[in-house]
Amino acid sequence: MKLITTIFLTLFPIIAFANSSLPANRHIAVQGSAEILAVPDMAQISFEVISFKDKSLDAKRDVDDRVNLLLKGLSKYDVKETDVSASSLLTHNDDDMFNVESGTAINAGYVATITLKVTLRNIEKVNDFIDFALSVKINEVTNIELMSSKSSQLEAEATQGAIENAIVKGSELAKAFGAELGKIYSINSNSNRSSYGYGADSFERIVVTGSKVTRNPFKQGRYLHETITFKSSINVVFDLEVDD
Repeated sequence: MKLITTIFLTLFPIIAFANSSLPANRHIAVQGSAEILAVPDMAQISFEVISFKDKSLDAKRDVDDRVNLLLKGLSKYDVKETDVSASSLLTHNDDDMFNVESGTAINAGYVATITLKVTLRNIEKVNDFIDFALSVKINEVTNIELMSSKSSQLEAEATQGAIENAIVKGSELAKAFGAELGKIYSINSNSNRSSYGYGADSFERIVVTGSKVTRNPFKQGRYLHETITFKSSINVVFDLEVDD
């Protein structure tokens, strides 16, 4: 038992070093980060269309009619049909009612549901388009995601900013300790993400029953986010050049 323990303690540092991603020579590990702020110029709006009817076919047809009315009005808002995506239409029994005496569910009719996502490339028309959708009995506005048409470019700029930030940080730290930044040993953990100026939870779900909205009328633009922030971070390990 003593022999086995001795061998384990001798090999442990070697194994630990082999699993390390850091070089054996002098080095410095830094994280660079950057943020790019942009004003959104596009929006993707998610709608849910729900119909309650006595017959499943009638519920489906009602949903189809509402969706078709929405599609017919797209051109007025500079939206193409290719900017609209839809989930599969679902129908099911509306058996929320329950017969206490028999202990069985009562079929109160059928529900048909479909979810739509519409991309508006002109953010100035968001409010008008939502008003139009509600007017053709689209039941719910479930989400509004504001976007930038230059998102790919802005993400690339944020990444480049993170790289430059890592180099500046590494150079300043190395200089502070009497060394110079050497070659790059490794680059990893690059992450990109975007967030809104106001939290995503600030949007209020809009639900329509019949011809009435189930909450007080909202102020136009109230749910819009002021800016989109594109963030990037990168972890870099540099060799250090030191005069011995």
